[in-house]
This record gives sequence, C-alpha cells and structure tokens, in this order.
Amino acid sequence: MNAQEIDLYVATSDAVYLYEAGPHRLKPVVAGDIRAKTGRGPAAAQAAVTLIYVADYAKIEKVKQPELQIAFTNADVGFIGQNVYLFCASEGLMAWFRTTDRESLAKAMNLRPEQRVLYAQSVGYPVKK
Repeated sequence: MNAQEIDLYVATSDAVYLYEAGPHRLKPVVAGDIRAKTGRGPAAAQAAVTLIYVADYAKIEKVKQPELQIAFTNADVGFIGQNVYLFCASEGLMAWFRTTDRESLAKAMNLRPEQRVLYAQSVGYPVKK
C-alpha cells in the first residue's frame, strides 16, 4: 500500500522531534524531556534517545476495517523496530522495544485524535563495567 502511516518521533533530553523522511531532518514538536513517560523505571528516562512509533490512521483510511488497520500498523512498526535493532547490534548500541502508557504519552506529545502511540524504543550506549 505504501501508506507510510507510521510517524517516527524522537525524544531527547531537550525535546521531542518528528522525523521527516523527505528532507531527512528532525522537526521540533514539543519542548522538554518526556523520556520518562515512555516506560517504567529509570532506564527509560536516561536513554540517549527514545523512538516513539505513532500510527496516523488518517493515512490509511482506504482500509475500512479497524482490525486490519491495527494489523497493518503493528506489522509495519515491527519491521521498523527490527531494523533499528539490527542497526544497533551492528554499531554496539543497546535498544529496548516496549509498550507504553499510550494515552498519557499521546497527550504529552499533543497528537491529533487520528494518531495513536503504538510502541517506544530506546537507544543508548551499553553500560560500562
């Protein structure tokens, strides 16, 4: 379908950015550090960056069945998350893919009603021993 319905947000210590693929840039969308809202425990708040995968259901409105929309978006996020894992493994980085408090995070990110947070994936350096 090439709907490109998954938006990739990047949470850092200073802001949340939307990744824009065409110009290959990060567009600031929310000021402040919301990384702690992406998962439980201190690891989520301390990760170098956290990727937040958001489905934009307005982009797949030609798929009328809600259960198919959910299936497509979850499969697409799985593919993206796996690619991030593979890159992290090749570069010696740590990665952590997880569910999150979707409603709270969506509110903190000022998402539109047709957008839904699906998962979060933190990326960081390994702990030095």
